[in-house]
Amino acid sequence: MALNLMKAGHELVVWNRTANACQPLVDAGATLALSAAEACEKSEVTFVMVSTPEAALACAEAAAPGLSSGKGYVDVSTVDAGTSSKISEMIKATGASFLEAPVSGSKAPAEQGALIFMAAGDKALYDSVKAPLDTMGKAHFFLGDVGAGAKMKLIVNSVMGSMMASFAEGLCLTKAAELDQDTLLEIMSLGAINTPMFAMKGPNMIKGEYPPAFPLKHQQKDMRLALALGDELAQEMPVAAAANEMYKTARRLGKGAGLSHSPRERRPD
Repeated sequence: MALNLMKAGHELVVWNRTANACQPLVDAGATLALSAAEACEKSEVTFVMVSTPEAALACAEAAAPGLSSGKGYVDVSTVDAGTSSKISEMIKATGASFLEAPVSGSKAPAEQGALIFMAAGDKALYDSVKAPLDTMGKAHFFLGDVGAGAKMKLIVNSVMGSMMASFAEGLCLTKAAELDQDTLLEIMSLGAINTPMFAMKGPNMIKGEYPPAFPLKHQQKDMRLALALGDELAQEMPVAAAANEMYKTARRLGKGAGLSHSPRERRPD
């Protein structure tokens, strides 16, 4: 995402909790900040992408001393609405503007500038960052007050997680029935249930190969947060709940490190 911004001519000041992660950007011409606060102080708008609600809160707290009136803070991490509201309060207390803008899309869409942003919060800030959003993504939506973007992202990932769990289950059943899995993919590609996700993930799943694009632990985190949203709204989610149990099992069996989010076929011990 940052490299795409630089290629489009934006000047970047970068910081990461793991310092060496910034090196490719520094090599490409970005300025390295020694702290989150320094990165914000030297920038008009700060984009934040981290892995968990806890990390997002920690980054906002670390960044706050570098923020002031006239600056913008855009958190594109996937968090729950409650966490996003807390971050918004922290940022607005500095005088800066806040926008949540979680993304749909993983490694390849990020590299290709094809992410989808679900934004909410300060409308003026949203309008002012449309150019960088267009650079990093293929679409962006403004959904209203803080929390709306976070909720929409969790719903999207809940549907994706449930869909992929069902797809993996179908591939396993096809194999158990001694039918050809490639034929299953072809049949599905010709019907109303065709989806780019199946075409993209299916061939590797059939071969038992799972190159990481979106870490398993993060997909399960998103399922958990979506289910918590369902609990809050008294909305039953039995399909997502069942899929979440599959992801929890996959995390336990694979220790959750470096695995793709596609549930693996079950193999004999």
